[in-house]
Amino acid sequence: MTGGQPRGEERHGSARHAEPEAERAEVALAHLGRRGRTAGRDRLQQFRIKFLLAFQAGLSAALAWAAARWLTDMSNPVFAPAAAVAVITSSLGRRLPNTIELLVGVSLGILVSDLLIEFTGAGLWQTGVIVTAAILLSLLVSTRGGVVGHASGTAVLLGALSSSRHTLEFPRFLDALIGGAVGLVVALVLLPLNPLRIMRRVAAPALRQLADQLRLTASALRERDHDLASRALKRSEEIGTDLGRFWDAFGGAKETVDLAPFRWPWRRAVRHYQLGAADMDRAVWNSRVLARRVVVLIEDREPVPETLPTAIETLSAAVHALQREVLADTLTEHAPALALRAVAEATRAEIAGTRLSGTVIVGQIRTAVSDLLQATGKDRETTLRRIREVAYAQSHPDGDGSTG
Repeated sequence: MTGGQPRGEERHGSARHAEPEAERAEVALAHLGRRGRTAGRDRLQQFRIKFLLAFQAGLSAALAWAAARWLTDMSNPVFAPAAAVAVITSSLGRRLPNTIELLVGVSLGILVSDLLIEFTGAGLWQTGVIVTAAILLSLLVSTRGGVVGHASGTAVLLGALSSSRHTLEFPRFLDALIGGAVGLVVALVLLPLNPLRIMRRVAAPALRQLADQLRLTASALRERDHDLASRALKRSEEIGTDLGRFWDAFGGAKETVDLAPFRWPWRRAVRHYQLGAADMDRAVWNSRVLARRVVVLIEDREPVPETLPTAIETLSAAVHALQREVLADTLTEHAPALALRAVAEATRAEIAGTRLSGTVIVGQIRTAVSDLLQATGKDRETTLRRIREVAYAQSHPDGDGSTG
């Protein structure tokens, strides 16, 4: 014998070593499965929204064609269905301004085309002159891209059609006006989108990404893994994309509740989402600062109290809870309770002993919790008071501090 480990013990040791590996693999597979199911639900919801937009566009085109034919007695209206579809497919939150741009641009294009075709006729070089003149006139009236685009597009269309379609001369502007009006009626009266559903479905991915990024940051801090911390920092910088989509969705939701009579009762709820989005925007920024300080802490080899990564993990759980409640449209006290627990864990870490970066991380956790609580509808004064109470209770266990 050379003093080595007996073979039986070697096998048992290998088996014991393999068990944690198998458990980690199982957890990773389960996590991947959950993320796959969540991504599938997100894609399905996006498809539903796009399907409704497509149905709105088809219905608008058909109704606009019928209305224009009935009102103008044209055998084949051209601009009405095109204008209606342009209104439906325009950016959410900008349908009314885009409709105005559409009508102004089409009017300018028609004006320039009719005047020039009357004197020059239609043809190859005449089309170039008409488009140039339409763009120059539209730029004098407005520098907005929508006006210029619609004016030039109308000029191209009329330059190509006028040689063979003389019946379009008079009712063209009326044609576009009818189409724009029909598009607005369909989008805002007949089939308005559900603004709260859209905002929830757009807000949820941003919250989920924030929670995942915080969990990754906590793991990097616990393991002192610089590469993992850098990945968490990079992920925090990518969350802004989903928040940008939320602000776009909010514009559409606000337009809907302002203009669609059937959606007026939801104005207060949309306003609540707007205020919550601003708080979550700040929470994302604070998580980015937090992730950057974790990178610095690992580089500087500062001490890591055990409860510091636990505090970040608890904050991640609070964001996950909020995400689930947003999707279910039922806010409870579960997410705020977890957020305040994160404050308690961070305070314990500070008491245990932190240096510069660790102290900054504790501060960022408290600030992020403040933003999270305000996103759930709590006012700033109440939020700050509860955070101070929790921190005081941890610092003075024999005092009168309360977690509220």
